[in-house]
Amino acid sequence: MARSHEDRWGKATGRRKAQPAESVEVAPEASEAGSPEDQPNELIPYYGGAGLAKEQLKSFIERIERLEEEKKTIADDIKDVFAEAKGNGFDTKALRAILRMRREDPDERAEHEAIVDLYMQALGMIPFEETPLARGGEG
Repeated sequence: MARSHEDRWGKATGRRKAQPAESVEVAPEASEAGSPEDQPNELIPYYGGAGLAKEQLKSFIERIERLEEEKKTIADDIKDVFAEAKGNGFDTKALRAILRMRREDPDERAEHEAIVDLYMQALGMIPFEETPLARGGEG
């Protein structure tokens, strides 16, 4: 049995139940949704004093859908470049690490590397003399 919208969203999340929308008639000149002239008394939902601008909402949704498609296309292109690099013998994990490092602030990256070196030294993975701390903070 399918649960109602109220059961899914009102009770399950502990949110306040949504009040049912009232319908009001809006004259074409008063409508900011850009309703066509051939439908002069279009019924639109009314929420607390502001009409739902259907055309604006539709525009936002369509723009987001277009951007999502572009994002997918770009992600596919990036995947292809990594595949090409791998085909030419490059290590893609190393490439990803370099890309991540290049996005970081240099000071934050140096601080992070110093912490990693300190932890590695504490675990006996590298001698203290090889850490930036032992070299006086030099890279």
